[in-house]
This record gives sequence, structure tokens and C-alpha cells, in this order.
Amino acid sequence: MSHQSRRDFLKTGALGSLLLGTGMLTGTSCAPVTQRGKAKNVIFLVSDGMSVGALTMADLVLRRRDGRPSNWIRLLEEGLVVQGNMDMASANRVVTDSAAASCSWGCGHRVNNGSVNIGVNNEIHKPILPIFRDAGRSTGLVTTAEITHATPAGFAANTESRRMGEQIAEQYLERRIDVLMGGGDRHYNPEKRSDQKDLYIAYRAGGYHVVTSKQEIGSAVLDTPFLGVFDNAHVPYTIDHIHTPELMKTVPTLAEMTDLALQKLSRNPNGFILQVEGARVDHAAHSNDPAGLIYDQIAFDDAIKIALDFTENRDDTLVIITTDHGNANPGLSSGSDSDFDKIHHFKHSAQWVAGQMGESRTISHIKEVMEEATRLHITDHEASALRDVLNGEYNHVASRRNNRSSVYGEILSNHTNITWASTSHTSDYVELASYGPGSEALEGFVINTDLFKVMVDTAGIEERFLTF
Repeated sequence: MSHQSRRDFLKTGALGSLLLGTGMLTGTSCAPVTQRGKAKNVIFLVSDGMSVGALTMADLVLRRRDGRPSNWIRLLEEGLVVQGNMDMASANRVVTDSAAASCSWGCGHRVNNGSVNIGVNNEIHKPILPIFRDAGRSTGLVTTAEITHATPAGFAANTESRRMGEQIAEQYLERRIDVLMGGGDRHYNPEKRSDQKDLYIAYRAGGYHVVTSKQEIGSAVLDTPFLGVFDNAHVPYTIDHIHTPELMKTVPTLAEMTDLALQKLSRNPNGFILQVEGARVDHAAHSNDPAGLIYDQIAFDDAIKIALDFTENRDDTLVIITTDHGNANPGLSSGSDSDFDKIHHFKHSAQWVAGQMGESRTISHIKEVMEEATRLHITDHEASALRDVLNGEYNHVASRRNNRSSVYGEILSNHTNITWASTSHTSDYVELASYGPGSEALEGFVINTDLFKVMVDTAGIEERFLTF
């Protein structure tokens, strides 16, 4: 769909909702879907743990470095999306975790933190990917985390705990998820699984094309289910990926995985549902790692561009772009703009820095590693603080800041003006953008469970498919 036609389409959708009566967004109900059954496809893009500061700083880096806005902000600038804010609370916490957040979208119920589509009274809620599968649609999950991690699992699995990765990997096979891409070799490899099962053999026996490297993907888009596992655990941070030639050869980017998934899933004439997760934005926020955060947010934004390209000249696809919760509330504070621009020259993540420290924790070694990773010349005082926290000898007056991640973030804030409120999830109402049929129901203030109803109703999924 062209930019102009998409704007016209959204205006028409909004007018239709006014004519039919929108109602009020109260409790757990949402505005009625006015284009029921009009979405052949659903693309759900989630930047995990994205506080608004992450969205802002990624956009600023692209504007200052490349002279262009991010795709997400451009959609807002040009009025091409319906915008909202969303309450992401779980059943038992104001501050959600990723599992409960994804399940609120994936089954339409708030569940307790840590559980995967198991209700507060042990109800087993059918997730949205099996629902779409039973209705004849293709299904896919793409992530930069382990493919069995909390967010993808929330759309496809049922387990008492998000940490049951081995069982989740088996459920994906049982439920015939058509496309799976991310990390998580440890949940498939018999040498790493607790029960020594070889899930790669099981998937191949089930008709899946299985790859463990970008080089194995090839150019042909085969009419078979697809499993791509590209790391033992989570795939590398983008900042490490783009500065490590070997990783560039073996690990696809989130945009590349998204493009392949859309090519495969769109071969089904009945349509599809795809969840795409930029998972490591959350991990970087936990680590107070500005380069990890910003460059993974940019990688997620590149995946948004893939979705935009796919939906060009078509009006049969609902696209939802959002996050599951804030994390650490990063932001650019006052100071010299040139200090912020130093982020352009970073080469590696906080995870890489930690791996380089080893047992040699002299001031000079710490400064050398930090300079290699960030191109910054930190002071002896800053290096000693990092040494002390690594040795367990650091005491911050705020107990929540008494950890390596906080010290790392505080040191870099001295040089970049990027500051952090914490190292954990927040209760912020989150950003929500959408376009395509059904998006008119997602304007204003939205409750997380509303998204399930919008996706199911707009796709015309019959009620008989909603339960096992």
C-alpha cells in the first residue's frame, strides 16, 4: 500500500468507526473492530523492554548520523499509523515480565508473571498461533532471543514457567509452528538438553528444514516448515554483530530473518500471523548498555522497514508495532550534543566488555578494554569503580545501583549524557502504533488484552477455533 493510500485507508477506517460508534476504552474491553474479517495477515512487531527513551535515542542517532528519522517515528510524523498507549500490567503485578506481557496479547487474558498462557486458576488458554493454525493460517516466530524465550512462547506455548525452554521447544514441534528463527541451540541440541533428546532430528523427521547458520539458509524459499537456530542462547547484540566479521557470516540480522519469514509465510493463500521480537533491547536496558540498546533498537527499526515493504500496495494486513514494558528508563540528559554523538563510535556491548575482563582487573587493563569497546578514555577513578564492583567490593548508597550494570552505565553517562533510572522493568504505559484493517480499534488508551481480540476479530477467526 502506498503512503498516501495507507493514510486514506486509515482515515476511512476511523470514519467507519465513528459511523458505527466507537464506545469507550474501559476495563478490559476495547473499541469495536469495524473491519472484521478484513485482515488476511497479522504482523506483530515488539521491541522488548523499550522505554520511550530507547525509541527517542535510536531516532536521534539515525537523524544525526544518517540524516533520516527512524521508520517508527516517520510513520508517526506522516500520520500513517494509529497511535495509542497501552497498560501492560500482569494479573499479579503492576510491573509485568515479558511472559505475562506476551500472553496478554497471545491469549487475551492477564496471567501471573513468569507463566506462559496458564491462568491464575490454572486455566489453560489456547495461544493465538495455534488458533490461527487451526483456522488454516500459517504461523511464525522470529526473535533475537532464544526462540523458546518468554515473548515468542507467549504466542505459541503453555507452560507453568517461562524457564521451561526444553518443553517449549517440543511444543512448537507438536503445534507445527511453520517458521521459527532465533537463538536457543541449548534447547534443541542433545549434548546440551537435560534429557539428551535430539530435537533437530525430531524436527527434520517432522518435515522441517533445519539450519544453524546463515550460510545454510540458501536462496530458495522452500515449501516446508523452517527452523533456524543461530546461537547457543540469545543471538549477539547488534553492536557486536556488525563489528565481528564471523558473526556477520553466520548470524542473520533481525531484518533478514523477518524478510525470510514473510517470504515463506505469505505463500499460504489463506494468510498468516507472524510475531517479530527485538529481544536484546530489553537485555541491554538491564545492563545499562547504551550501545547495546540503541543499535538493537535500530535493528528492530530495520525489521519495521521489512514489514512496510511487504505491506506496500496491499490493504489486507494488520501491522502492530509496540513494546511489552519499559526497562531502566534510559534517556539523553542535558549536556553537549557532541557527547551523545560518541555513541556512533562504540564497537562492542557491555557483555563483550565483561567477557574481556577476565581475571586481570588492573586499572590499566580495564581502561584498555573500555577504550577498545567504546573509544572512550575513562579515568582511573571510573576504572577503579568498575574494578571494585567486579571484585564485590563496591557499595552504592542506593542498593538497586550496587551492581556491575549500574556502574558501567554511570561511567558511560559521564561521557555520553545517557542516563538510567534503574536496571529493571518499569510500569510505564507503552507506545503502540498500528495500521491496516482493525487498527482503528487501537487508538488512545488501550489495555494489553485488547490486542488479542483485535487480531482474532479482524482476521475473521471463528469462535470454534479459540479453544483446544
